[in-house]
Amino acid sequence: MIKFLKWLIILSIFGVVLGIGGAFGGLWYFGRGLPDYQQLADYQPATLTRVHAGDGRILAEFATERRLFVPINAIPKRVSNAILSAEDKNFFSHPGVSVPGILRAAVVNLINRGQKRPEGASTITQQVAKNFLLGNEVSLKRKAREAILAVRIENALTKDRILELYLNEIYLGASSYGVAAAALNYFNKSLDELTIAEAAYLAGLPKGPNNYNPVRHPEAAKIRRDWVIGRMLDDGWITEAEAAEARATPLVAPRRGESDTVRADYFTEEVRRELLARYGEDGLLRGGLSVRTTLDPRLQDIAERVLRKGLQAYDRRHGWRAPLGRIDPGPGWETRLAALPRPAGLGAWLVAVALDVRADGVEIGFGDGRLGYIAFADMQWARTRKDDQRLGPPLRQPADQMSPGEVVAVEPADAPTDNSGRQPFLLRQIPNVGGGIVALDPHTGRVLAMSGGWSFESSQFNRVTQAMRQPGSSFKPFVYLAALDSGFTPASLVLDAPFVIDQGPGLALWKPKNYSHNFLGPSPLRVGIEQSRNQMTVRLAQNIGMEKVADYAERFRIVDRMPQQLSMALGAGETTLMRMATGYAMIVNGGKRITPTLIDRVQDRNGKTIFRHDMRGCEACSVAGWQNQPPPELPDTREQVVGAATAYQMVSMLQGVVERGTGRRIKDLGRPLAGKTGTTNDSNDAWFLGFSPDLVVGIFVGFDSPRTLGANEQGASVAVPIFKEFMGEALKEQPVIPFRVPPGIRLVRVNPTNGQLARPGERDAIWEAFKPGTENVASRQILDAGAAATPANSVPASETGGLY
Repeated sequence: MIKFLKWLIILSIFGVVLGIGGAFGGLWYFGRGLPDYQQLADYQPATLTRVHAGDGRILAEFATERRLFVPINAIPKRVSNAILSAEDKNFFSHPGVSVPGILRAAVVNLINRGQKRPEGASTITQQVAKNFLLGNEVSLKRKAREAILAVRIENALTKDRILELYLNEIYLGASSYGVAAAALNYFNKSLDELTIAEAAYLAGLPKGPNNYNPVRHPEAAKIRRDWVIGRMLDDGWITEAEAAEARATPLVAPRRGESDTVRADYFTEEVRRELLARYGEDGLLRGGLSVRTTLDPRLQDIAERVLRKGLQAYDRRHGWRAPLGRIDPGPGWETRLAALPRPAGLGAWLVAVALDVRADGVEIGFGDGRLGYIAFADMQWARTRKDDQRLGPPLRQPADQMSPGEVVAVEPADAPTDNSGRQPFLLRQIPNVGGGIVALDPHTGRVLAMSGGWSFESSQFNRVTQAMRQPGSSFKPFVYLAALDSGFTPASLVLDAPFVIDQGPGLALWKPKNYSHNFLGPSPLRVGIEQSRNQMTVRLAQNIGMEKVADYAERFRIVDRMPQQLSMALGAGETTLMRMATGYAMIVNGGKRITPTLIDRVQDRNGKTIFRHDMRGCEACSVAGWQNQPPPELPDTREQVVGAATAYQMVSMLQGVVERGTGRRIKDLGRPLAGKTGTTNDSNDAWFLGFSPDLVVGIFVGFDSPRTLGANEQGASVAVPIFKEFMGEALKEQPVIPFRVPPGIRLVRVNPTNGQLARPGERDAIWEAFKPGTENVASRQILDAGAAATPANSVPASETGGLY
């Protein structure tokens, strides 16, 4: 017996040594080449960048993985407890692996004997090791390496850090990485808004998100959720009453509503480009930035609507181009129509095919077999479009333009069905003309609304920021600003008469003309702006010198470097709508420099502000609370581009454009508004730049490949109606605010036509703005050809025959 016990002890010791050796050998073998788990201490998961409108609603999200990173101390206990109950109830007590869990899984797998997928016993720490460092290979070797890494991770990181990594990394279906993204995608809620039932549902997803999708598998999803609720009750996280209430709650996953998001495609793309330039692709797609933009959703909605309406109105004035396509209108037309690709830019309009063309209209059909009709009266605008936007003869009958089988765009008409029960529709056409609109705050440069075309789907080219076009007469205010700073007043007289320059041997004479082809003789500067007189503007620019005009154009950042040629005074240089609108903003804000911006603030994933458009310091803004102290006063650090008095004189003159000039159709809005039309040679471009005291709006319309808009089209006919409708809606129910008069301005009643002092009782007299000492209009001289200096863009007059 003693000998037996001796051998037993020896064998036991040998077995222990062998076991320890095997364990160490296993640790050495499986632990070779393991990834560096220390990186988890500073791990920053790829997190989506979220872009918000000015009111906080979501504008866009950019990410490789839809993940919102939330620190562990900001994750509600209700959510983390639900996850622990479902995945690892002993998380805070085990060393990284769970021996009871391993034994239980071994027994279950032995019973199943390969008939089912092997059951794991992974703790949350092991899942972190797998998800972050090892991958999803199913093997004994990977499980062993996972266990070793889990123990090492537990020794290196706190439990809270491990849980934080898990809750932010785990994939929960619906393109959601992490619990915060899942809460938004499934329930349209933040984490702190989740109920017990909702938290339990999310906690049940890690085992198989697709198997528990609430839409495709509602019954399985509810069973899984209720199981988690039971585990939470067993673990003491909730009471019996709370569990019963949670189980009785229907499992509903609402979609994110329109009230939570804003759509502004051109604006969003411009923001994306700026973020990409600032932070790179990695920062944009993985950096977890929170971006607050300047977008005003109400103004954006108005801008997109009125621009589309204006482009459509122009397009209809110039007739019908062609149908979208043609199919056989015989039996089976429904299938053939439904198979056609949907045209880009169609929006809410429908695609239909003409089935029967009659004397009173056209019967149409849709891909789902429905029928409708287009009344002849609603298609008479569709005269054939000819070259140079001219119209063909009026339609006498529908057959003059349409035939069976033609595929067209239509829109439901606001009219009752006919006697046959057919719904009436209106014939539509996607405009092929381009255009843009931008609205900004003139005091800060914040871009409040922007649309760069008819449809971002059909063209991503942004005609606000990317289209380099000639501004035409909308450039003239910058010539007149230079003149006002050169001793001229709004009442100074300039000759409106023929103006000719000999450009040199072999070149034609340059003869700028007024749009009206008439001449007013000696006229005040005000008339030159209000009636957009080209000869007056060129004489003025030639007198003050194109060097000064170019200086003002560059000072207002209309262009970077302007050629010093007289034609530039009439807007022959190229610029963008954004630059023009910014220039006008600096006129109405009192001559202060602003920089247009689409972004107010950018914060990193930890909430630290890393960019602010307004960089002014404000110590008083960071107090803990308000205790009846006066509001903080921020310093005005804006550079003075032009004197406030000069800027106001131009505001007053541009207000005259609306009151008496080329923009007078805006006058009936009954508000203080100002602006300037612009039309280029051959009517290739139509502009209107205008403003109220606190809102600047710019509109451009033109074909992307410049060609005429039509012989009678101009800024007043194309762009002004868009501006008028925008301002009518944007300023509706807003207080009427007059333009602010700065110190140093003297207002004198004058006749606006000739600039002379108004007689007592003169009905059409206006208050003209003068700088001190310049209001004596009786001593005015007329700027005519004799007062002009040699033009900067020509050879000396003695060599060209002079200036006429």
